[in-house]
Amino acid sequence: DYNPKLSDFGLAKDGPVGDKSHVSTRIMGTYGYAAPEYIMTGHLTPRSDVYSYGVVLLELLTGRKSLDKSRPAREQNLTDWALPLLSEKKKLVNIIDPRLGGDYPIKGIHKAAMLAYHCLNRNPKARPLMRDIVDSLEPLQVSTTELSNTVLTYSDEASLVASQKK
Repeated sequence: DYNPKLSDFGLAKDGPVGDKSHVSTRIMGTYGYAAPEYIMTGHLTPRSDVYSYGVVLLELLTGRKSLDKSRPAREQNLTDWALPLLSEKKKLVNIIDPRLGGDYPIKGIHKAAMLAYHCLNRNPKARPLMRDIVDSLEPLQVSTTELSNTVLTYSDEASLVASQKK
């Protein structure tokens, strides 16, 4: 029924109490999704979650896993490999999931790529707020008519693959 669900990455804890703005904890969570400041300090904030969301968005765009040891060394960490290419329109098409066969709205891909780029900013304060992310994604929603003609499949490679109904 086209109801996507995200699972807990193991990063979230009960929110900060009182006037504290972050949670300090032993470093846990899934490698490849944890924000750099969380790995360095153990401080988990809402902006850490924004970083993790950026990784998920990047997985959807590229069809790749956040960490993949089967790839060449410079491509094993998805964010390290893709981040420099996200802001370059001409290079962006080279990292989009090839299983899409080039059949995607280019403006939508560019907007989603720029959103991922901002979510993955190394400076947590420069990352967007989740409410701003939602606002920027709403215009990219596929209309119900288009969805009725498309089959979405979740593959083993942690990507969403779309194909036209016959």
